Amino acid sequence: PRRISLTAGPTAAAEARRQVREAICAWDAPVDTGVAVLLTSELVTNALAHETGETLTLTITCVCGQLRVDVHDTSCAMPVLIEAPPDAETGRGLMLVASLATDWGFHMTRAGKAVYFTLGFEDDL
Repeated sequence: PRRISLTAGPTAAAEARRQVREAICAWDAPVDTGVAVLLTSELVTNALAHETGETLTLTITCVCGQLRVDVHDTSCAMPVLIEAPPDAETGRGLMLVASLATDWGFHMTRAGKAVYFTLGFEDDL
């Protein structure tokens, strides 16, 4: 597993995407890298909207035939999946995660919460 501390700021999503790309490549994980990077970006962007501290933590694991990405923040606000219209400028992030990920969810931590998604390995990659 990889555990990376990200500075909560404008470069956090780009750094998270880079870390996920590198992990997928290093582990030769048979997942769609584009989808993994997109969903990581959505989780980090959501976390930044609620983070009051200076860092987020990104955890990337590859186990039991799936890639899992967790984004930890210090907010206790639970993520809410809303039905945003296609032309909405905000609110579609978790809808995207829910539709493209194999699974997603969140759990409370001592410091706040972690939101995660998983992507199952694809046989044809």
